[in-house]
Amino acid sequence: MEAFRLQIITPEKEVLYQGEITMVEYTTTEGQVGVMKGHIPMTQVIAPGKLTIYETNNEQPKVAALMSGFVQIMPDLITILAEVIEWKEEIDLKRAEDSKLRAEKLIAEHLSTTDIKRAELSLKRALVRISIKSAK
Repeated sequence: MEAFRLQIITPEKEVLYQGEITMVEYTTTEGQVGVMKGHIPMTQVIAPGKLTIYETNNEQPKVAALMSGFVQIMPDLITILAEVIEWKEEIDLKRAEDSKLRAEKLIAEHLSTTDIKRAELSLKRALVRISIKSAK
């Protein structure tokens, strides 16, 4: 597979990641996406999910929880403007499990003061973190 460049930019760090890759996979509001060199130019909105980076010089892909942001795809470069991203080793499993329980409780109670969409998004983020951290 041909290599191309990936850069991930966050509000806290100008460039969180930059490197040569053969493929990147992530979740958008339209579903799962895999991008390789030569993809048609487009922009996409990120939805909470797993980010998998297949680097040219590494057998094991890099994995992160990518929660929100935008993607710009060009034939030789993909730029992820990430509002929230956590590498697997940065995820606090206990915190994610606690967040899951809180969100499930809010959804189950369904009080008129509860923002259900916000609780559902919180649950989705917690499940993504748990899934990534628990994966072998």
